Amino acid sequence: MFRAGAGLTWHVCCKWRMICVNEKNRVKYKDKLCEKIQKKEVRLMKKLSKLIFSRVFIVFLAIAIQFFWLFNFLYRFSIQFTYVDLIVRALAVIIVMLRIVTKWMNPAYKLAWTFIILLFPVLGLLIYLVFGRSELTKRTRERMNQVHQEILPYLTENPHYVKELQELDERVAGQSHYISKWAQFPVYKHTKTEYYARGEEMFPAMLEALEAAEHFIFMEYFILDKGTMFDTVIEVLERKVKEGVEVRLIYDDMGCITTMPAHFYRSLQAKGIKCAAFNPFRPMLSIIMNNRDHRKIFVVDGKVAFTGGINIADEYINKTERFGYWKDTGIRLEGEAVWSFTCMFLEMWNYIVQSSEDYQKFRPNICRNQSVESDGFVQPYGDTPLDKESTGENVYMNIISKAKKYVYIFTPYLIIDNEMLTVLCNAAKCGVDVRIVTPGIPDKKLVYLLTQADYLRLIENGVKIYQYSPGFIHAKSFVCDDTIATVGSINMDYRSLYLHFECGVFMYRCKAVTQLKEDAIKTMAQSEEITLEFCKNRRWYIRFMQSILRLIAPLL
Repeated sequence: MFRAGAGLTWHVCCKWRMICVNEKNRVKYKDKLCEKIQKKEVRLMKKLSKLIFSRVFIVFLAIAIQFFWLFNFLYRFSIQFTYVDLIVRALAVIIVMLRIVTKWMNPAYKLAWTFIILLFPVLGLLIYLVFGRSELTKRTRERMNQVHQEILPYLTENPHYVKELQELDERVAGQSHYISKWAQFPVYKHTKTEYYARGEEMFPAMLEALEAAEHFIFMEYFILDKGTMFDTVIEVLERKVKEGVEVRLIYDDMGCITTMPAHFYRSLQAKGIKCAAFNPFRPMLSIIMNNRDHRKIFVVDGKVAFTGGINIADEYINKTERFGYWKDTGIRLEGEAVWSFTCMFLEMWNYIVQSSEDYQKFRPNICRNQSVESDGFVQPYGDTPLDKESTGENVYMNIISKAKKYVYIFTPYLIIDNEMLTVLCNAAKCGVDVRIVTPGIPDKKLVYLLTQADYLRLIENGVKIYQYSPGFIHAKSFVCDDTIATVGSINMDYRSLYLHFECGVFMYRCKAVTQLKEDAIKTMAQSEEITLEFCKNRRWYIRFMQSILRLIAPLL
C-alpha cells in the first residue's frame, strides 16, 4: 500500500512537472512568436517608410495625381457635354490615323495602341500621352544624329577582313554586311574573346582591368545599386582618379530610380568621377519614358572591353539572393574590336553632356595587330530606337533562319512578335535543333506568364523550351552551329528590340563561341524541359490571362 501510494504520488508529481514545463515552453514560444511578429512589423514599417519617402514613390505619386486629375476632368466633361465626348472621340481617331497608323513601328505595337485608344478614348489617350510615344523629341533626335555623324568617320571597315569572311562563309558574311551597313559598326580581327558563364566569374576580371587602367575608364550601365559590387568598383575608380586616370560613368536614370537617391552622382563627382544620366526622370505627364539606355559597356584604355547582361548590383554576382540563383553572362574583348565600344560610349556621352571632342585621342597608343593574336571575327554592334532599324531583332532572326544544325538561346523574357515566332518555328520544322532557356523563378509574375504564353505553339512546332531550375536567368546569348554566337544586353521582348538603346557582340569562329556552347549544355542539364502536357493542362484562368496579356504585350 505504501509503495503503491508513493508510486502514485511520484507519478502525479512527474505529471505536474511536465504540465509546468509544457506551460513554460508554451509561454516562451508565445513570447518568441510575439517578438518575431513585432520584428517583422518593425521591418515592414521601415520598408514602408523608406518607400513613402523614396524618389520613385514621390515621382510616380506626382504623375498619378496629374493623370487622375486630367482623367477625371475630361471624363466628367465628356459625360455632361455631348460635344466634348465627340471631340475626345474624334481626337482619338486622329491620333490613331496620324500618329500611330502612319508611323514606322512594329504592327503589333500599332494594333495594341489602336485597340486601347479607340475602345477607351479618354483613358487610352492619357495612357498614350504617358507611355505611348516611343521616340524622343525632334530636337533630341537631331542632336543625337549630329553626334552620330561626327563619329562615323572613325568606324571604318578593313576590306581584307570582309573579303576573307566571304571566302570562309557567305552566310556569315551576309550577317556581317548587315551589321556594317545598317548598324554602321565594322567587323574586326586581332581580338581575343573570353566568355563568362556567370557574373561572379566576370567581376574579378573587371576589377583586374580597372586596376590596370592608365589613361581612361568608361562605364555605361542601366542599373547601379549600392552594395559589395558597386562599393568595390567605386573604391577602385576613386583611387584611379587620384592616379590621373580619366573616369566617366553613364547611368540610366529610370533604371536607377529604385536603387539610387536622386543626386547620388554628386558624391561621385566630388571624388573626381565624371557622371552623366541618360533621360533624367521628372514627375511630368509629358516626359518620354519609353526610350532607355539598357546597354552595359565597360572600356579600359581602349584595349579591353566588357559587355553582356551584368549590371553593377549585388544580385548579378550572387552576393544577395532575389529570385534564387541569378545566372547572367558576359564577354571580354581585348584588341581591335574594343574601338567600337569606345565609340558607342563617346557617342552617348557627347549627346548627354552636349559636347564634342577629338575621338582619335582615345585610340590605344600601341599597334594591336602585333600585340593581339587573331581569335576569329568579332563585330560589336549597337541598336538605337532612332534609326527605324531593329538591329538586335534582325541579328537574332538572321542567326535562327540561317542555322544548319542548332541554335541555343538564353533569354530572361520571351515576349516576341509573330515574325520572330514564325522564324523560330520554321527553323525547328526544317530540322534545326532550336532550344530556348528561360527563368525557372520569375522576377515579374505577369511578364513570366506572358513569357510562357507562346510555349505551346513553339513546342508543337518542334522548339524545345527549358526553364532554369536554380533561379532566374538574365543572360541574353545565342550560339549556333559551333561557329556563331552573340552576347549582349538585348532581351527578346518589345522594349529591348524596339525601344531601348542596346548593344551586343557578333562572333564567328572565336574561343568564346565554344565556351558559350559548353555553358548552354550545362545550363540545360540544370533546367526543366517544358512539355506539351504542362501547357495544355494549365488552369483555364491562366490561359485566359495569357490571352489578354498577348493583346497588350507590345506595351509591357
